[in-house]
Amino acid sequence: MNRLAHETSPYLLQHADNPVDWWPWSAEAFAEARRTNRPVLLSVGYSSCHWCHVMAHESFEDQATADYLNEHFVSVKVDREERPDVDAVYMEAVQAATGHGGWPMTVFLTPDAEPFYFGTYYPPAPRHGMPSFRQVLEGVQQAWTTRQDEVSEVAGKIVRDLAQREIVRQAAEAPGEQELAQALLGLTREYDPQRGGFGGAPKFPASMVLEFLLRHHARTGAEGALQMAVDTCERMARGGIYDQLGGGFARYSVDRDWIVPHFEKMLYDNALLCRVYAHLWRATGSDLARRVALETADFLVRELRTAEGGFASALDADSDDGTGRHVEGAYYVWTPAQLRDVLGDDAELAARYFGVTEEGTFEHGQSVLQLPQTEGVFDAEKIASVRRRLFDARARRPAPGRDDKIVAAWNGLAVAALAETGAYFGRPDLVEAALGAADLLVRVHLDEHARLARTSKDGRVGPNAGVLEDYGDVAEGFLALASVTGEGVWLDFAGLLLDQVPARFTDPETGALFDTASDAERLIRRPQDPTDNAAPSGWTAAAGALLGYAAHTGSEAHRVAAERALGVVKTLGPRVPRFIGWGLAVAEALLDGPREVAVVGPGPDDERTAALHHTALLGAAPGAVVACGTPDGDEFPLLAGRTLVDGAPAAYVCRGFVCDLPVTDPEALRARLA
Repeated sequence: MNRLAHETSPYLLQHADNPVDWWPWSAEAFAEARRTNRPVLLSVGYSSCHWCHVMAHESFEDQATADYLNEHFVSVKVDREERPDVDAVYMEAVQAATGHGGWPMTVFLTPDAEPFYFGTYYPPAPRHGMPSFRQVLEGVQQAWTTRQDEVSEVAGKIVRDLAQREIVRQAAEAPGEQELAQALLGLTREYDPQRGGFGGAPKFPASMVLEFLLRHHARTGAEGALQMAVDTCERMARGGIYDQLGGGFARYSVDRDWIVPHFEKMLYDNALLCRVYAHLWRATGSDLARRVALETADFLVRELRTAEGGFASALDADSDDGTGRHVEGAYYVWTPAQLRDVLGDDAELAARYFGVTEEGTFEHGQSVLQLPQTEGVFDAEKIASVRRRLFDARARRPAPGRDDKIVAAWNGLAVAALAETGAYFGRPDLVEAALGAADLLVRVHLDEHARLARTSKDGRVGPNAGVLEDYGDVAEGFLALASVTGEGVWLDFAGLLLDQVPARFTDPETGALFDTASDAERLIRRPQDPTDNAAPSGWTAAAGALLGYAAHTGSEAHRVAAERALGVVKTLGPRVPRFIGWGLAVAEALLDGPREVAVVGPGPDDERTAALHHTALLGAAPGAVVACGTPDGDEFPLLAGRTLVDGAPAAYVCRGFVCDLPVTDPEALRARLA
């Protein structure tokens, strides 16, 4: 066992038995490099990364390679999900030097943590024009030994170049109608009208862009925006990227047609997409959207919920194929013969329904289940029976590994998704699951100074400080929970978190946001990236939560902070709309108000109050906030001064410092929120 045996990260623990003498990222590791005058090998990956596993097996489990590393390098292993700041800083250097990046990320550093040589995956023997990992190690070691001054000079220049890269420029004000219209036009140009989605292969589920399209349609009535969202969601739900048996989405599709996924399932993808499909149902009443939202929520609870009540980070792409080999997609794919073994006479029906062919749609004659049939009628009961039997049979296969660490930000996204999905569809069990995760975040991740820890595992808090996305996404989850449950304590917790944003993450002169706090560990560059990637950036997540909290409380300071943060969306939205989708969605909420809905009634068990509350939650107005309670309650500022109307429960809708007359009828409230 090496030093990683004492870490909480499942990814680091996977390497605890390596013969490599790994160090976690720490001051002690760099002190050892200075003491021994050795360069640092920084290897960054994550638990469900397929090629990380491949390189680990080929190189880090190899004794000869480990012996060479242990003699000539100080080897540092980092879980990018635990330390997104370290990952971001060195990924920026990798991309600047090579024009591309990815994981595993392999970077060689001086003992002062300055990078001088970069790469990603290296094979054990030269192939496809790539040198072997051993060749790279020997080349770096020779350069360090014979030309150390030159190497140090190169490293220093790289750090200076990174420091001089233009800090994010943002406009002085939030985007308006013109910028959002330009962003929509840009998305229309990148849209794939035949297959749905944006861009080519590999194709990622653009959850935050879909939220923008739904909000833009809700605010403006633009049918083109809605149609892009509807068609993309249908194509994804019918494709192999969606698990047709167990619900939930894979990370991305390797092809343009959504057929073959990269099979890992990430918490953030599924939380975001669960919410998208719930919002699509809210906008259209689509049966498919309802089914996918609920199946994805059930997947989250069934397969990712941990014993402590939080949600695990990911399921691996690889699993045992039954022969002892770990193979990508083995858990999910089927052959016609396997269908016959499970279904007997129903196998032919299942093959037609799910698109399983003799040739296969994946590898070695295997097929990924999808729903290719757009015509014809299938017996619903028969299909339900087929799906159930296949699901039960699949459950007997060796399951993919699970990364059990709790990431604060991603659990915040799950809280929001489960709370809203449970409220929309009358599933109190989903709301309870959201409450359980929120309770874990408060008990384990939040300290007495309202500071968040990034991760925990098995109820034990990890050593790493939360970054901006943790504060923004957890606050977003708490705000959704406050609206759904009528429990004002979640609004209070959101406020505690959001107070940290101007205090520790904001440039006081420009209002620009940083990914790490002002008192965080100093790296070679303070990371700052406003663009949305697989999940909302910390910048846009914080902007959305600040705006929602301001709507709930009337806080001018929080609204001003949100508007200043949205200046970057005015700059980037018209230019790269695919990469700032959540920022565009937040901008839609700002243009719409956002609306504030206060529902007052005699008590939580009153059916008329519940009907108004449910109607308020189903309002599609972008970013609307909902408070529900009794007239004399003090849990929500929005309830102050609100009274019953002739003894009946009432709903008040306000927008831009102007309030409509209260209504007591759900249909009247629905019209107010349209």
